[in-house]
Amino acid sequence: MGDVLVALRGRLVVSCQAYAGEPMNSPETLRAVAEAVAAGGAAGLRAQGIRELAAIRTAVALPLIGLWKDGHDDVFITPTLDHALAVAEAGADIVAIDGTRRPRPDRRTLAATIAAIHDRTGKLVMADCSTFAEGVAAAEAGADLIGTTLAGYTPYTTKGDGPDLDLVARLAAAVDTPIAAEGRIHTPAQAAEALQAGAWTVVVGTAITHPTTITSWFVNALK
Repeated sequence: MGDVLVALRGRLVVSCQAYAGEPMNSPETLRAVAEAVAAGGAAGLRAQGIRELAAIRTAVALPLIGLWKDGHDDVFITPTLDHALAVAEAGADIVAIDGTRRPRPDRRTLAATIAAIHDRTGKLVMADCSTFAEGVAAAEAGADLIGTTLAGYTPYTTKGDGPDLDLVARLAAAVDTPIAAEGRIHTPAQAAEALQAGAWTVVVGTAITHPTTITSWFVNALK
């Protein structure tokens, strides 16, 4: 197991991302966000976009999980091997890819994609999954880290109000591959519960790095 994964064990990864068209969606801003969460004690970072990853890599030495979102439907998280190779080149230590059962745009299997990333870059691979079966399949395909990132975000899964801790627990009990709890973790208590459920590391994004959403929580509570 790589030193990168060891550094993340039992600790927090912060996702530093912004949506297209938002004021914060620039490499310079997200680099500053990454520096800020690093100062707060984050053990690792997750970010998307080649320019954004490169900017963050120049400023922060923490383990960096990188991805490239391309498209909006079906497989859009680092959808092809070419996307993955670019993410690795931009400085990611771990390349995050779609780990669901859906067909990939380049028609490569998940196992073939993971093997190619390992062989061509030497980087670790995180498979973003949505179900127990997908997580088990990703482990069998050679993923180094399995994320519950897409639970509730595929057409065949149900989105709850909070994180899918049952999925975290089931996967942690079933496979030896480390599990990253990710998705709708909105409070420190939920992050702690994810570790208790068996997560190797916990990834939090919106609740830390998306002020538009955080503001809306407060606004709605005051109505």
